Amino acid sequence: MEKFDGPAISVAGLRVIRGKNLVIPDLSLEVPRGALVGLLGPSGSGKSTLMRSIVGSQIIAGGDITVLGLPGGTAPLRHRVGYVTQAPSVYMDLSARENLRYFASLVNAPKTDPQRVLDTVGLADCADRPVTTLSGGQLTRVSLAVALVGKPEVLILDEPTVGLDPILRRNLWAMFRRLAKEGATLMVSSHVMDEATRCDRLLIMRGGGILFDGTLSELLKQTKAKDADDAFLALADAADAREAAA
Repeated sequence: MEKFDGPAISVAGLRVIRGKNLVIPDLSLEVPRGALVGLLGPSGSGKSTLMRSIVGSQIIAGGDITVLGLPGGTAPLRHRVGYVTQAPSVYMDLSARENLRYFASLVNAPKTDPQRVLDTVGLADCADRPVTTLSGGQLTRVSLAVALVGKPEVLILDEPTVGLDPILRRNLWAMFRRLAKEGATLMVSSHVMDEATRCDRLLIMRGGGILFDGTLSELLKQTKAKDADDAFLALADAADAREAAA
């Protein structure tokens, strides 16, 4: 496989219609390789729709999406892109280890991979319990472990830390940081603005569009805000003012 030096993710002119609603009217962005990118915004802003579009599980009405230089959602990317949805994406009647063995077989991962990812997400001590007996935080980590099988180059994680206790959130973000240092590209969505402090770069969404694309320090400088919450409100107010004046 030839080395690809371009952006890990490139989205140009994305347009998504769901039902009769125009969810994403015209969105473009690029994500560099090896970055830990926070996709932030309120519920209903289009974050999940954008992520589904990138991995190929969302029908799009227009635009182009490439991941690692290939059309998003195509077969050659299946073992190179990991995706965690908001809902658990595992077989509830199996144990964590059994789930991982199954998903590892689908991507031809080494037989040692299930144990590797169990250790990575801290589930080795409950790996053989039925998934139905696990706590919500443990279930989240099983879904994340499934996405890590085969060492994907790109990870698309839809609100993986929402609703978790502060210690587990901190530990998961530390793991995301380690994965980025090892060369993976991560897009992690959240509607919790304080998670901006944990990211290399921020994409802030509202109404199906990108309000801001840059670093936290750039965001605070641009908005003259003291934190990410106030910065988002400043961006939203400015966008409303522009719409009212148009």
